[in-house]
Amino acid sequence: MPASRREFLCGLGAMSGSMLFAMDRSEPDLILYNGNFWTVNPRQPRAQAVAISNSRFLAIGSNDEVLPLAAGSAKKVDLGAKTVLPGFIDAHSHPAEAGLSHLRMVDCDLRSIADILKALRERAAKTPPGQWVLGFKYDDTKTTEGRPLTLQELDAAVPDHPVFVQHRGGHTAWTNSLAMKIAKLDDKSPDPPGGKYDRNPATGRLTGHIREHGNDVFQKVIPSNFTRDDHREGVRLISQMMTRTGVTSVTDALGSPDGLRAYQDAHAAGQLGMRIYCHIYYAFMDQMLAAGVKTGLGDEWVRVGAQKMICDGSISERTARLSQPYIGRPDDFGIIVTPEEELYQQARKAHEAGWQLGTHANGDVGIDITLRVYERLQKELPRPDARYRLEHCTVVNDGLVQRIKALGAIPTPFSTYAYYHGEKMKEYGPERVNHMFALRSFIDAGIRPTQASDYPPGPFEPMMALQSEVTRTDAKGNVWGPQQKITLEEAIRVGTINGAYASYEENLKGSIEAGKLADLVVLGRDVFKEDPSNIINIPIERTMTGGKWVWEG
Repeated sequence: MPASRREFLCGLGAMSGSMLFAMDRSEPDLILYNGNFWTVNPRQPRAQAVAISNSRFLAIGSNDEVLPLAAGSAKKVDLGAKTVLPGFIDAHSHPAEAGLSHLRMVDCDLRSIADILKALRERAAKTPPGQWVLGFKYDDTKTTEGRPLTLQELDAAVPDHPVFVQHRGGHTAWTNSLAMKIAKLDDKSPDPPGGKYDRNPATGRLTGHIREHGNDVFQKVIPSNFTRDDHREGVRLISQMMTRTGVTSVTDALGSPDGLRAYQDAHAAGQLGMRIYCHIYYAFMDQMLAAGVKTGLGDEWVRVGAQKMICDGSISERTARLSQPYIGRPDDFGIIVTPEEELYQQARKAHEAGWQLGTHANGDVGIDITLRVYERLQKELPRPDARYRLEHCTVVNDGLVQRIKALGAIPTPFSTYAYYHGEKMKEYGPERVNHMFALRSFIDAGIRPTQASDYPPGPFEPMMALQSEVTRTDAKGNVWGPQQKITLEEAIRVGTINGAYASYEENLKGSIEAGKLADLVVLGRDVFKEDPSNIINIPIERTMTGGKWVWEG
């Protein structure tokens, strides 16, 4: 005979430790039953049904235990034995910025230079002469020609408009001659600190390819005319794109006051289907500190995250600062974007004010510098549970892993790069790749890494992330860094509860437990029975955030 409602709820409280909040009511709004739930709760890893009340999980158990909780107004949904996981948490992405880019810029994620030039010409034909033509998501290793764009091609394709085409990694760009003229760059312009203007080695003339802080002069002259409504619309668009893949929470890793307001506006308009933990770029910190804002301010939908800083370059654009040179480029070790003492000064101000810190650090040299800054802060201004974040934390070694563990720091390695950017891994070499996106090393050391796409630099689809982390195989079947493979169960934890921990929200979300937010994803096939090399093809049937379906395929 089924237990009474009171007995069952009391049992659940004992099983999950304790109810995490006082329920307004004990009657469910919604019951999902006949499902194959993998909860990421070690005390109750499997379940058939959940009851949801007031946006949170009220009860988890078998069909026989949960269905009797239904009152007359509760809706019941038969999941038909489908596999259900907690909603995925993308712990490092750029949703607000990406949404604006999709609204206004040319998407250059195309597979030939000819197609990219055609897309730029078409945009130029619709743009008054002299106004900028902007592109994003260009990837120099994805085109059939097997070479980057050239200055001459951009000049010929779009002669009457300044052109700025950003690599999907976000750290480098390709421009035409008119753009460089407007930016007041010529062949005699020196490289800026923390940046580079590429030059033809034979002639010394600029090639139009710019790196890291070389972008700054262009950002000063490219007009920004986005309205408040544009910012909100960009968030609405990217929220739709990400939730349909099973993402229910995202860390915006380079947020701004405009972006933070856009998330709030989209939520107020009922257009935000995913939760946001919004890092604030250090350049905006003075106004944040003056207003008394710090990490954690907000609610379960939009919350202020860490102060964001940048130490070195990019993995996909091969500018990360390494201790050994890139393969085939004996004099190229990458770029330090922010020197150590400057990084320390940026970090100290925020740390002293109670902020979490998140620093972009890709190469082993960049990670070493960032750890020294964190270690110095913790010695000078010790703070318990600081949860220092290492955004990307890509190329590691045993010593760095030990220091990360000692600090209790959180790495956010790229989750889809082995699969999507495999062709670039040859520039790092097989030995180094076995220490990149080092989930196995982190987990074995007792560290809690997250799943992170960095979109646009990497695709954000969680199914691609799982396959990439489990197989370390790219789209062509090449294996990159097999020593860092992890199990499917570990990969799901990395993409759910670990992401919640990185934002101090592990008691709020990240697993299917009574009292936690009702965020989940329904898969079209059982990921635990799927060939690991086919996980990417598992369809997402439904995504739920806060007890509401935000995507139904």
